[in-house]
Amino acid sequence: MTYSIAARCPQTNAFGIAITSSSICVASRCAWMSPHGAVLTQNITDPQLGVLGLALLKQGMGAPGVLAALTASTRHAAFRQLAVVDRYGETAHHSGGNATPQVGQAAGPNCVAIGNILADASVPAAMIDAFGSSADREFPERLLVALEAGLNAGGETKDERSAGLEIYRHFTWPVVDLRVDWHEDPIGELRRTWTEYEKQLPDYLARALDPAAAPGF
Repeated sequence: MTYSIAARCPQTNAFGIAITSSSICVASRCAWMSPHGAVLTQNITDPQLGVLGLALLKQGMGAPGVLAALTASTRHAAFRQLAVVDRYGETAHHSGGNATPQVGQAAGPNCVAIGNILADASVPAAMIDAFGSSADREFPERLLVALEAGLNAGGETKDERSAGLEIYRHFTWPVVDLRVDWHEDPIGELRRTWTEYEKQLPDYLARALDPAAAPGF
């Protein structure tokens, strides 16, 4: 019911996730990030795996080790679809044998994409290709382009209804945390929201970091 991409920006060391699903409020359950890395947990989702994955990344564990620890931590690994990106841009992914078909997964430099209940198993590969070919764009834009490429490659077998875009830099909070929780065109609405938020993001950062010098509302 979900396809997603997690990535690291090698220029800024930021982490990002873009995700969409036919299920409601997908980003609240499936997208997990911190300044140390990113974890995707989807397909009959267990959010506990996202929490554990972030804790292991904070300890300095690499993506393959985190993935191995996550699958070993649960007797339901066959039902889960997982992906991890660590601070070095290394990735790992898992699609359990009971994950709902069609499933797909693909990885590239600093990025990994996974999906289930896909109209075409090549959807994650299309997302990775789009992310890789848009290196001249800003990091959030690259993630959105990848999500749109997944939709154009067939997306889900059901209509997408929710989506999210999240970016972590070196701060303790996400500098971007945009969610469309229920909409007939969630990816389009997410892009429209980002277009507006992008203009205001520097001001919100300034208000957090240097309020005396920040612009007014």
